[in-house]
Amino acid sequence: MRKIILFCFMVLCFMSCKEKSIQASIADDVSTLDTKEWIKKAMVNAKANSILESWPEYNAFDTSVEVLYKAENLEDLAIALEDLIEKQKLLLKSKYPEDYNVPQIKSRQKVVLTYMLKLKADLEYRLPTEVSTRELLEANNAMRTQFNVEINNPLDNSLILEEEGN
Repeated sequence: MRKIILFCFMVLCFMSCKEKSIQASIADDVSTLDTKEWIKKAMVNAKANSILESWPEYNAFDTSVEVLYKAENLEDLAIALEDLIEKQKLLLKSKYPEDYNVPQIKSRQKVVLTYMLKLKADLEYRLPTEVSTRELLEANNAMRTQFNVEINNPLDNSLILEEEGN
C-alpha cells in the first residue's frame, strides 16, 4: 500500500513540475526580442532597385521582411514569419523580371525559404531562435546582394555554357 501511495505522490509531483515548465514556456513567448542586435538589411543599388520596384510580389515579400525587424516578442515574430512564408510562396509562383529569372536568384530564394522553415520549427518547438533568425537574415541579404551582382554582371552565362559544350 505504501508503494502505491509513494508512486501516486511521485506522479503528482512530476505532473505539477511539468505544469510549471509549461507555464514558464508560455511566459517565454511574450518575452521581448532584441532586434537591435540583428544584422541590417543589405542595400540594393539603384539599377537593381529600379527592376525590383516593378516586381509587386518581391515588394510584398520585402515589406514582410521589414515586419520581422519590428517584432517585439516571439509571438509577433511567429505571426510575421507566417506572413513572410505566404509572401515567399507567391514570390516563387510569380513572373520574374528577365534579369532575375536566373538560377542564381532562385537558388538564394530557396535558401531563404529553408531558413524561414527552420525558424518556424524553432518557434513551434520553443527552441532558441537567435541562430535561425540570424541565418534567415543573412540568407535574405545574400539574395539582395545577388540582385546587385546580376544587374552589374556584364557576362552572358549562356555564351560561357555554349563554349563548354563545343
